[in-house]
Formats: sequence, structure tokens, C-alpha cells
Amino acid sequence: MRKKKSAKGAFLIHCFLIVGVLFVIFPFLWMVFSSFKSLPDFYNFSFFPEKWDFSAYQFVFEKTEYVRWYLNSILIAITVTISCLIFNSLIGYTLAKHRFKGKNFIFILILSTLMIPSEMLVIPWYLLGVKAGVIDSYLGIMFPGLIQAFGIFLMRQFMKGIPDDTLDAARIDGMNEFRIWWSVVMPQVKPALSALGIITFLGNWNAYLWPVIAVTTEKMRTLPVGMAIYASADGGGIKWNVIMAMSTMAVVPMIIVFLIFQRKIVEGITLTGVKG
Repeated sequence: MRKKKSAKGAFLIHCFLIVGVLFVIFPFLWMVFSSFKSLPDFYNFSFFPEKWDFSAYQFVFEKTEYVRWYLNSILIAITVTISCLIFNSLIGYTLAKHRFKGKNFIFILILSTLMIPSEMLVIPWYLLGVKAGVIDSYLGIMFPGLIQAFGIFLMRQFMKGIPDDTLDAARIDGMNEFRIWWSVVMPQVKPALSALGIITFLGNWNAYLWPVIAVTTEKMRTLPVGMAIYASADGGGIKWNVIMAMSTMAVVPMIIVFLIFQRKIVEGITLTGVKG
């Protein structure tokens, strides 16, 4: 009797899971299939295209600067992600495992910046960018996110769980602090690094507010900015199949990054458990 009830419960759970998955991926599949429709076919609101049409993709590559926007977004997202993983972990390690005067006060100051909405920082960022002469450049787009308070907090909290004895043993073996950070600490915080990598990459890939302010020329536009301006400035009316084609290709890097870092999260948790 219990086996029947447990089997029935498992079946219901699987049914709910399948329904949930279908509910989540339905808009995504609609977007993908709509990108292969002609513009008249798009307004038929059918799920599958009546005739597979690649004109939207052809239009994207021939009539827009989509490839340049795409490369700009990839360069900016990867650079900012690497910068955050390095500098946030270094600062987190310093705050978690080193004792110096004013450490707690500095940490509180860093945390206090999380309470300030980024919209309020746009004007100071812009004035700083103008004075530094980096507006409408890659550095001008990237500099507000090269080091993030949330990343510092996340890395500090994970690194506080590393035993001090492990670090003392490394120092006795003659390792300097940078070697300890890289060879001893970083392998033990892989779950945090993976989560931070996903959050940072996706945040910069989808960023719109600051890039649209910091960019003044078409060649420096990022993907969200370029797509938004194209959709609003198309004098012949919005070509929704073209927008769907742009959006479909824009999703690909996010899926790849998530799949890569998701595997790293699982591996990091497993290794941490074994070492513990």
C-alpha cells in the first residue's frame, strides 16, 4: 500500500515538473520558431512557421551592425567577469583572513554601497567618465562593474569558512600570500566563483541603462542597446521576426555560460565536501 502511494506521489511530482518545464520553455520556443517566420507569417500567431524562412537572419547580418554589437557585449561581459572573479576574491580574502585596523569599518562601507540603487550612481559615473575621457569606449562601459560590492561580500563569506590552520600550514611551507590565495583558497571556493561568474556575466550581458548613457556612437553599442535602438528607430515599422532572430542569437552565450558554470558549481561542492 505504501509503495503504491509513493509511486503515485512520484508520478504526480513528475507530472507537475513536466508541466512546469513546458510552461517555462514555451515562450523561448515561441521566440525561436518565430525567428524562422516571414513577417506576414509572424502575424498568424501559429506556433510553428508555415514555411521556414531565413530572411530575418539574413536581414540581421546584412542590414544591421548586429555582429559588432554582439562582439562588444561578449568582450565587455567576459572582461568584467574575469575582473570581478580576480579582484573580488582578492579583497574578500583580505577581509576574511587578514587582521588589520579598520577592517570591519571598511567592510561595512562596502556593504553600504549595496543599499544605493545603481540608478542614483549613473550621474557620478558619467561625470567621472567625462573627466577621465573614457566615455564611448570599452573602459567607459566597463569601469562601474570591474569590482562589485556583492562579489566581495560573497567571496568573504565563503572564505571565512576556510580553516586558518590550512593557511598557516601554507605559510610555513614558504608560500606568499598571492600563492596561498591562488593555490589554496581559490580551489576551495569554486561554488562561490561559479555563482559569481554566472551573475556577473549575465548582468553585464543584459546591461542597458549605463551602456545606453555611456555610448554615443553606433559601433560602440552593446547588444541590448543596439537592439532597443533598432526596434524604436525603424522607420518602416518594427520587423518582429527580425527582433526574434536577434533575441534568439542573444540567448546562446547565456545558455553556454550557465551550462559551463553550473557543472563547475556541482564539481566545486563535491570537492569541498571531500576535502572537509
